[in-house]
Amino acid sequence: MTSPPPSPGSLEKPEEVLSATVRVFASPSSWIESSAVDQCHQVAALDGMLHVAGMPDLHPGKGAPIGAAMTSTVLYPFLVGSDIGCGIAVFPIRLKRPSPEKLAARFPDLDKPLGDDGLGTLGRGNHFVELARVDEVFADRPGLAKGDLLLIVHSGSRGIGERILRRHTEVHGAGPAPDPETYIKEHDDAVRWGSRNRRVLADRVARALGAAPEEPLVDECHNLVTYENGVYLHRKGAARGDRRDVLIAGTRGTRSFLVAAHAGPEANFSVAHGAGRKMSRADALRRGKAKHTVAELRRTPVGSIVVCGDRQLLFEEAPTAYKRIEQVVGDLTSHGLATPIVATVPLVTYKTR
Repeated sequence: MTSPPPSPGSLEKPEEVLSATVRVFASPSSWIESSAVDQCHQVAALDGMLHVAGMPDLHPGKGAPIGAAMTSTVLYPFLVGSDIGCGIAVFPIRLKRPSPEKLAARFPDLDKPLGDDGLGTLGRGNHFVELARVDEVFADRPGLAKGDLLLIVHSGSRGIGERILRRHTEVHGAGPAPDPETYIKEHDDAVRWGSRNRRVLADRVARALGAAPEEPLVDECHNLVTYENGVYLHRKGAARGDRRDVLIAGTRGTRSFLVAAHAGPEANFSVAHGAGRKMSRADALRRGKAKHTVAELRRTPVGSIVVCGDRQLLFEEAPTAYKRIEQVVGDLTSHGLATPIVATVPLVTYKTR
């Protein structure tokens, strides 16, 4: 939607920047709220900002857009948000004759922690653990064939990231980090903790379903900041897209896509992290209650089962509250940011007991 960023190739600090640039990688037919684009421009006006790249799952967040990658010479903790280290990991799982109904009943209680800081817990909101099946194959990947089963885990650093952001905002609000090195150290610990937690969650579920835990095929964080050559790259709901595989989550009632990401500097080397909300939680709750019963929401249009004991969350996270995942992935493909590898379809999606 605008000219490319001022830093070509790698993330190099430019000698002179007149104003930050903004580009949204979405087609005219994509659902992009004007308030989300407004937030991109508001971020671009901050001191030290260089370039804001909006992904096709872009939607408004609390103070900063979700689905955006933002570069600057200044570190802004609020551009990462409170769920530092949140990401999606994909694990192979081997089960004989999987029955969604029987397997749904065997999922463990992922609200009960195994250790300090809630280790082994999932969290609420849009976090989930999903047993999925490879539905379609677009490109060869070792260990991924049609019909294979996968565990998809979407979770973050639980209360750790929230505490890190709160300590900053209580003193500095939305301002920059006065001591970037201290923030980065705490941030990096939260990112590592989030990755470990996804592995613990996958282990808990695999064992409960009668399978041996396995190493992840993919484990990518989408709430983080990195630093290179004097430039901070903040990602809030945007996955690293520099030549790696990324799982772009759909909804509990639609497919998800594993893609090969190859985004360049115009996209701040980033890709979308999911379908992206098109309804607020309040709207999804109000509209959902007018159209659906709780029982209807526990069995999705693709025949999968939803394990969720929180009735309000069932409505807030309904598939209709999100954008079409095919549109998001199509936009990434048409802009040359990613290439689909496989599509998965959910069998059981776990939210909370």
